[in-house]
Amino acid sequence: MSSPAEKLMLAVVAGGLLALLLALADADPSRRNSWFWLAVGLVSAGTLAWSWLKYGRQPAGVRQNNLWLRASTGRGAVAWVTGLVLTGFYVVLYWFSNDDGQGNFGLLTNLVHPLDGLSQALRARPADQWFLYGTFYTLAVLLMGGRALWKYRHSRYQLIRTVSVMFFQLGFAFLIPGLLQFFQQPEFYFSYFWPLKYDYLFPGTVTSLLQKGGLGVFMVFWGAVMSLVATPVLTYFYGKRWYCSWVCGCGGLAETAGDPYRHLSDKSRVAWRWEVRIIYPVLGLIVAITALLWVHFATGGTLLGAAGNVAAKWYGFAIGSVFSGVIGVGFYPIMGSRVWCRFGCPMAAYLGLLQKHFSRFRISTNGAQCISCGNCSNVCEMGIDVQQYAQRGAPIVRASCVGCGMCSTACPRGVLNLENGPREGRTQASPLIHADSLRILS
Repeated sequence: MSSPAEKLMLAVVAGGLLALLLALADADPSRRNSWFWLAVGLVSAGTLAWSWLKYGRQPAGVRQNNLWLRASTGRGAVAWVTGLVLTGFYVVLYWFSNDDGQGNFGLLTNLVHPLDGLSQALRARPADQWFLYGTFYTLAVLLMGGRALWKYRHSRYQLIRTVSVMFFQLGFAFLIPGLLQFFQQPEFYFSYFWPLKYDYLFPGTVTSLLQKGGLGVFMVFWGAVMSLVATPVLTYFYGKRWYCSWVCGCGGLAETAGDPYRHLSDKSRVAWRWEVRIIYPVLGLIVAITALLWVHFATGGTLLGAAGNVAAKWYGFAIGSVFSGVIGVGFYPIMGSRVWCRFGCPMAAYLGLLQKHFSRFRISTNGAQCISCGNCSNVCEMGIDVQQYAQRGAPIVRASCVGCGMCSTACPRGVLNLENGPREGRTQASPLIHADSLRILS
């Protein structure tokens, strides 16, 4: 049960959301701006204060009490409403907030303009719908990251990992791209690489950046090296966790704002089959599109005509918008926080293949200590039934594992351990004491 103080802070957050709706509906610019910043203040203060009241005053440790009984985290009415609101926001953002060139952004106009001052200070230009989205996204990671710091303060690994995703989202995905625009340089996200940021290795993007001088050349170099050289090397030593759980903004949102929903991921074999059927074709599709565009470019633009660009645009619409945004985030309260990472992210597929076949990373298990409590499986957002591995003493060498370490953090017996090598014996199970080897003493 929530304490009166916790309920008061939740009421403050609700008041902030109400103020945001008033900002959305108010035609008066002055009042609109006041409502907007009041909303930001109330939501921020209420979320951080509630996080401290909920987790900071209790003994440290992972608690999973009543997760499946709450309407907000057990696919109840609150979860469905939250999912509909998130999905609706993404639909409006992508298709009903286009800039008409006169400062109008469709249904989001009243939320965009209160950020003009911040946008001018950071980017030397007025705000647009994407600056609004980036601000909300970063705020969600920071606020819910604060919640995660209180909740998992007993785990040094989780503390460092949470600070890492907060740092990369704020610095590399929000401030640096804005400052690049301030100095009239190309907007560039140094924490996103091909194939996730798929157009960074398209010939059109590469050619455009090379024309920008030394910084543009460095951006092309950075993108190519990180995608094709650094990613395989880092994944060999650390598995895909170096990116998916420490750097990536998609993973950062899932690990912070999506943390209350991690237990909702489907652990069934049917879900795993769909995961394999979808995510690897997505990777194959973007590899094929990228290759075809380069062949088209090398042949002087005579091979594909407009077909290559059309394919790239459709990929951006279906995968970059619908899958990663509308479904990937909007379905958090119903399908868990890593829907996009499990089923659609080409970067996760690329890293997963490297991790499974060429990496030193694994999660070792000590089956003799497992008490089958199920905590590990419950917290796995990637749909891995960790308990099945732990009971057998089998190591977890799965392409889908993002190495978040939450299974190890939640285990009361220290059964699970994240390891970076060696590769020899990586898939061998730990020795178990069989029941037949024990003597019953009378």
